Amino acid sequence: MPYSNREELPESVRTALSNVPHAQDIYKETFNSAYQQYKDESRAHAAAWAAVKDENKKGDDDKWHSKD
Repeated sequence: MPYSNREELPESVRTALSNVPHAQDIYKETFNSAYQQYKDESRAHAAAWAAVKDENKKGDDDKWHSKD
């Protein structure tokens, strides 16, 4: 179930990452790669969130923001 573009990401992911569109790309690319490798959707989502966390942090508003 790889994603071709940001619009195909789950609504919860798009909403949480709405402040950092680049993080949506990171999520999508990491998910697709992990899904191809593991063939496990749950593991792919976990890998995608881990990649997002490398460059971003969750704010008090429950949305993600760049660490910069």
